[in-house]
Amino acid sequence: MDTLPALVVSKREMSPDMLSRLFQQRSQTRLIRFDEQIVISAQLSDMSKNLWERFKSPLSPQDDIEFLSKLKLVSIDEDGNIHPTISGILLASENPAKIIPSAYIQALCYMGVDSNSEQLDAQDIHGPLDEQIRLACKFVKSNMKVRAYKNPGRIETPQYSINSVFEAIVNAVAHRDYSIYGSKIRLRIFSNRIELSSPGTIPNTMTIDSLALRQSSRNELICSLLAQCPMNFDATGSKRMFIMDKRGEGVPIILTESERLSGQRPLYELIDDAELKLTIYSS
Repeated sequence: MDTLPALVVSKREMSPDMLSRLFQQRSQTRLIRFDEQIVISAQLSDMSKNLWERFKSPLSPQDDIEFLSKLKLVSIDEDGNIHPTISGILLASENPAKIIPSAYIQALCYMGVDSNSEQLDAQDIHGPLDEQIRLACKFVKSNMKVRAYKNPGRIETPQYSINSVFEAIVNAVAHRDYSIYGSKIRLRIFSNRIELSSPGTIPNTMTIDSLALRQSSRNELICSLLAQCPMNFDATGSKRMFIMDKRGEGVPIILTESERLSGQRPLYELIDDAELKLTIYSS
């Protein structure tokens, strides 16, 4: 797989003093995760104060740099320069794909059961991750059908559980491998199903069969920030306060609510050990 070394790795040799400072900041046994790494090509001006202030609380440091550093939205390179981290770009930049080209969702809707049928709608969904989640849910809601019948009053049955769709999109955005160059999240709606493909294999020792039973995260910082990110849109009809709850209930919700509605259990597949594909069937 191609990765993004040019975005996050400085080729300049680190001085012994700098190495010493880094080891003081982080335990030598702890690796710097990808979503915490510096984006050398980005500047603080690539981030929006309106976006990073969503994460502030009454106990947050008043100084912007101190606050951003504490949340690991920025970090300092070996020359003492401040740069956004991967997470800083993904959650506090108006258009992350300008810096990380594959950090967006490609959404397509087809009339039939395969991509050879007529295309009804298409959208490249950009913005900070929570905005991508909102717009992707909106794309599904605007393109899915609702069946109605009288029994004796009018009863409406949507094609998909929007709560399941929301959880699926949150998981895709939160857990995808952002180091894979040129591979975006793909959301495809067909007449009988939704397919959601996310770059990267399953993290750690998890398997397809254990997804609903275990909890593991490739991007711990991104997940932590999404758990602090206010839910400023109504995607599910619930009074949810934050985008992510980190309780590991996302996959069970996807499986149970979708199967209850359609009678078919959603299908997870690992494609070429490089992409996780979820299929949610229509009611």
